[in-house]
Amino acid sequence: MISDSELYPDVESAGSLAAALEVVAVKLGVDLGSIVSSDSDPLGWAVVASIDAKRDPFSIMVGAVERWFIITGWSRGIELVSGATPDLGEVVKAASVWRHGGRLSEIQRTAPFVKISEKAYAHERGPADVVAVQWRLIRQDARDSPVEGVHALVEAAHAKPQLRQLFPVLSHWSLHFSMCTGYPYVWNIPFVDPLSNGRYRVSGPARGIDMGEVDSADEAIDLVVAGFSTGCGPAVEGTAHDV
Repeated sequence: MISDSELYPDVESAGSLAAALEVVAVKLGVDLGSIVSSDSDPLGWAVVASIDAKRDPFSIMVGAVERWFIITGWSRGIELVSGATPDLGEVVKAASVWRHGGRLSEIQRTAPFVKISEKAYAHERGPADVVAVQWRLIRQDARDSPVEGVHALVEAAHAKPQLRQLFPVLSHWSLHFSMCTGYPYVWNIPFVDPLSNGRYRVSGPARGIDMGEVDSADEAIDLVVAGFSTGCGPAVEGTAHDV
């Protein structure tokens, strides 16, 4: 809920965030199509649908302490745009480009407040590029990990072509591999937990299935590959609901 009526007089006077967006869209001469407000919080949340079937609705919510319109836009399980601005006009401009399927660079040129990650740009180029970016990011994270053995584990996995084509995920320093690039991921491949005693536990695909403990990262990854189906990979665009 909006905590201070003075923060959003334009929204309150319009009666809902959706109506306020429509007022600004008319002034700017842009088409936002059908704008939907939240039934439970019409002043605080609204979405703009996209004509691009692969894009989720562009979501806008309001900040409670300061005047911020907070936006996010997802596609195939990857957050492509995010950001916050006090200017509702900037939100409308970004939402319009999103709705009409504009490229991410166009969205950012039109509304500079929008943040776009390296992984989001990779999404436009295809799943292979998303996988490559993700591997680079988790290798960097693993180098900085406070947990012993994580770096060796990630490097051992990256050295295997069968695993390097999958989307890697570090979750609480456990190393997982997904058949898809978007969240929720597909967990049908064994995963590895570094242990406090310097050893590694291989489990999976379900967490309750224990494949055993080994002494080295290389041995752990060999166990993963041994339980790896030849039909798995390369990772594809989308989420567990799409695969």
